[in-house]
Amino acid sequence: MSIIVQNGDIFIILACLFGFFMAWGVGANDVANAMGTSVGSKAITIRQAIIIAVIFEFLGAWLAGGQVTETIRKGIIDPDLLEHDPQLLVYGMLAALLAAGSWLLVASMRGWPVSTTHSIVGAIVGFAVAGLGIDSVDWTKVGQIAASWLVSPLLAGSIAYMLFRSVQRLIFESNDPFAAAKRYVPMYVFLVGFIIAMVTLVKGLKHVGLHFSFLQSALLAALAGLVVMVMGAYLERRISRSKRKADRMGFEGVERIFGMLMIFTACAMAFAHGSNDVANAVGPLAAVISVVESRGAIDTAALVPWWVLVLGGSGIVVGLVTYGHRVIATLGTGITELTPSRGFAATLAAATTVVLASGTGLPISTTHTLVGAVLGVGLARGMQALNLRVIGTIVMSWLITLPAGAGLAIMFFFMFKGIFG
Repeated sequence: MSIIVQNGDIFIILACLFGFFMAWGVGANDVANAMGTSVGSKAITIRQAIIIAVIFEFLGAWLAGGQVTETIRKGIIDPDLLEHDPQLLVYGMLAALLAAGSWLLVASMRGWPVSTTHSIVGAIVGFAVAGLGIDSVDWTKVGQIAASWLVSPLLAGSIAYMLFRSVQRLIFESNDPFAAAKRYVPMYVFLVGFIIAMVTLVKGLKHVGLHFSFLQSALLAALAGLVVMVMGAYLERRISRSKRKADRMGFEGVERIFGMLMIFTACAMAFAHGSNDVANAVGPLAAVISVVESRGAIDTAALVPWWVLVLGGSGIVVGLVTYGHRVIATLGTGITELTPSRGFAATLAAATTVVLASGTGLPISTTHTLVGAVLGVGLARGMQALNLRVIGTIVMSWLITLPAGAGLAIMFFFMFKGIFG
């Protein structure tokens, strides 16, 4: 107990530094994956992707990041085992942040698309097993998280498949694809606006003191969807029919309409990613602050300070701006050939999956979700449309991430234990 009182300021400073480092890794690696479809389909440029991500990643992390943060903090380790040695939780969370951040640094430098959720969960499990014993881990909770790693790509892939098939059926297989796009694209724009508004109203605005019932939220979200749809229809009118039947984007300019739509889906994906993955960085940080400020008491009901979410959101933004463009450029076209219409279906499906998971408090991997959504779009065109070699490499990097995070966390945990006693 006295260790926490004597070194409280040092622990908080280290937690902020390591938390920012981890958030930087999330921005450098994971956000790049999230924005890859938009850039890979050439719907937006890298510069535009960075601007969109800076705004919506930060808003998502700040407004809607709190509930998932609670799951990471409390769900994996039994807090009762730390009641008499709360400093072990501080060492463990510092080690987890430093381990996951270090692994993301290595992966980003090599261009590996790894899961930040894998990294931090593996690190927390590693320190818990080494420091507290194998029984300290809630393996049921870990199993639920692991199941979500399988469920999320399947769910995202299914949604993407259905979305892209609906686009094919309603627009590309019609007699006049351009006219059909003008008719049906506003419906998809409404869907994007509704999803963004719904997650914000249901859970995000409680952080600023506003509470709405589910029905009120649905009505307001529908209104927001209509506003976005009107904006989309206005922008859509500025796109004219191509004079060439087989222009570069294909289908007489239809893909250019979806290119405009990708701006909305990119915003949705950035917001959803910020709301979900900020937990990977600020969850352990919030746990350290809670233990230090309470002088060793582990309060499982402690609220996450608002400035912690701002710190996490800022770290994600800095990571994206400083290093994300390289990973975006590398991963934009790896799994399958993307056009704006395919990228739209994949991105909207991934955003929908992430916000659904965020609403239930279950931490999922954005990487797995997006890869599943892109696979769903590719499968809609047949197996030959998928690059199986790249998919194999991605799966291999997923398998390496968990033990790497655990191993580094164990090493750092004993290092902190040796320094502070």
